Amino acid sequence: MPYDQRLASWLVRPLVNTPVHPNHLTALSFLFGVMASALFAFGGREYANLAAGIYMLAVFTDHTDGELARQSAKTSPLGHKLDFIVGGLNYTLLFCGIGIGQWHGQLGTAGLLLGLAAGLSNPFILRLRLRLDARWGKQAWRHPHAGGFELEDFIYLIGPITWTLGLPYFFVPYAVGTLGYLVWTIIECRRWARGDAIGGTT
Repeated sequence: MPYDQRLASWLVRPLVNTPVHPNHLTALSFLFGVMASALFAFGGREYANLAAGIYMLAVFTDHTDGELARQSAKTSPLGHKLDFIVGGLNYTLLFCGIGIGQWHGQLGTAGLLLGLAAGLSNPFILRLRLRLDARWGKQAWRHPHAGGFELEDFIYLIGPITWTLGLPYFFVPYAVGTLGYLVWTIIECRRWARGDAIGGTT
C-alpha cells in the first residue's frame, strides 16, 4: 500500500462511526482542487505558493474517501466512480488554471497552450481508466508502483518544486508527462483488449 494511502487509512479511523460519509471527503477534495486552480489562474509567486499547498491537500484528501468507505463498509459503485471523476476533474482544473496564470506570467502563450493540452487530456484519460476498471478491474488501471510509491505520487512535488524553484519547473515536465501518460493509457487499453481478443488476459 502506498505511504499516502497508509496515512489516509490511519487518519480516517476516528470518522468511521460518525455521520461523515466518504462522498463528503470526495467533495472536499474537489473543493481544494477548485480553490488551488483558481489561485493558480491569478498568477504570481505568492498565489502559486499557496495554491501548490492546497493542491497537495486535494491530492491527499482524494485518498481518504476510499479508505473511509472501506473501513465504514460504505463502498458503492457510485462512490467509486465519483472518486475517479473528481480526481480527473482536479487534474483538468490544475493544468488549465496554471496555464491561464502562466499566460500572463513567465511562459506566455506557450504556457496557456501547454496547460490546456495537458488539462483537456485528462477527460480522455479518465474515460479510458473507467473503461479499464469496468472491464478488467483494478489490476488494469493501477498506476506503476515501486515500494511505497506510485507514479501519481510525483504530484506531491508540486509544493517543494514551486516553493523552491518556481512553478514552471514543475508545470512543464509534469504537463508533458501527462500527455505521455495519455499515450501510455491508450496503449494499456489496447493491450488488455488484445488479450481478450486472443481469449486470454494480460
